Amino acid sequence: MERGGWKRTLALVMVLVGTYAEALFSRHMDDFIEAVKQVEEGSPGSEPIAVLRTLRQSAGLDTKASLSAYISEAVAHRVTESSEEEGVVLTSDGTTVALAPVLLGIEAGLRGKATGRVRTGSLYQLTLGKDLESAAVTHRLGPDGCWDSITAPRVFTLLPYLPDSLPLLTAAQVNGGMDGVLLGVEVSAKSRRATKLSGLLTEYYSRQLGSEGLDGAPKIISRRRRENFKALLVPQMLERQLVRLVELHRRLKGRPTMDAKKKKQLTRVVKERIKEFVRTYMDCPPIIPRCMWGAEPYRGTPTNLSLPLSFMYIHHTHTPSQPCLTFQQCSADMRSMQRFHQEDRGWDDIGYSFVAGSDGNIYEGRGWLQRGAHTLGHNSIGYGVSFIGDYSATLPSQHAMGLVRDQLASCAVAGGRLVANFTVHGHRQVVNTSCPGDTLYNEIRGWAHYGEVKK
Repeated sequence: MERGGWKRTLALVMVLVGTYAEALFSRHMDDFIEAVKQVEEGSPGSEPIAVLRTLRQSAGLDTKASLSAYISEAVAHRVTESSEEEGVVLTSDGTTVALAPVLLGIEAGLRGKATGRVRTGSLYQLTLGKDLESAAVTHRLGPDGCWDSITAPRVFTLLPYLPDSLPLLTAAQVNGGMDGVLLGVEVSAKSRRATKLSGLLTEYYSRQLGSEGLDGAPKIISRRRRENFKALLVPQMLERQLVRLVELHRRLKGRPTMDAKKKKQLTRVVKERIKEFVRTYMDCPPIIPRCMWGAEPYRGTPTNLSLPLSFMYIHHTHTPSQPCLTFQQCSADMRSMQRFHQEDRGWDDIGYSFVAGSDGNIYEGRGWLQRGAHTLGHNSIGYGVSFIGDYSATLPSQHAMGLVRDQLASCAVAGGRLVANFTVHGHRQVVNTSCPGDTLYNEIRGWAHYGEVKK
């Protein structure tokens, strides 16, 4: 880009901070994309890589930083002493993403396409490597968190974690790292047509789902990040790279080379941490915490479960009767059900342990540890999992059923919350009800863990 173009671009960023202050103060991906559009419009014809370089410099991700208030606050990552995570944005799918690794991954992919050399391993190192290496060695995978508002998010506060030190790898960093790798690979494909950076981010983060939900959605969208990253990841490759990074950092600090015994110990620790990383962020489904869907507090004192449990009880909500296809609608449905359970039925909280939307998320009800109010007489021995919608005559999306049948269940077993030989029952098998609807009940009878009730 010509020098004058750079000046116009950076000047425009500063103008945006003042003119669009209210909109740009929001830490939502849609607002960040709008800022990117304004940068692009201020320098017509600029290649995406030039726009990325501008954003990176403005955010202090480059030694030749040009400070811009909004870009810096939106992109530069840190965790404060008060557990507020900066440099992250809320996306339309309900997840929180660190922007820096996303932008770095896209830039690396574009540069690789130009040179004809793109290596997935290099993308791992660029977007996840340093932080994942630290987390792997120190056993500290950080937590998720909650926004102060989902309509105009400004402050993201991490959920409680071990208080001795700040986490080295948060869920937002993992999400951003995975997205950076996936988008880097995507833009590096020779067959992919050129597109503006704002268009790429919109396609990935703001795709609207049709009536089929994720069953009819494109493959490369943020709602599919976990399954896409899992398909791309080679754990053994990542393990070797992390061990090499540790060795490199030791040499840079002037420390002696590890002997064979210490290297073997390090390799074993890294392997265990990568296993935990894969289980947490790829094998388990995305679970939206209560604070993110706007839950009211539990009324009274909850009763803790005695784990592991032996059953999973499948429900449908019946009302709401339609599948929810967005984070916003699913969250509204969760609040509606909680109000009904608390106000009309007089329960302490929403009855279900977890609820499956058709937007690609599982929603936390009473969660893994607290006894629910979902299956009369059986609440202390099993989790109650409901699908939003009426499934008397139709089925949930295949993707939504897979989240429960495969991912939530296996996550529960791996985490010691369900026994390995747990049994799936439909609500109607143990209570006089039509729930979970004829069509869904007939479907779950074919699930591997389905069992008849013993008389």
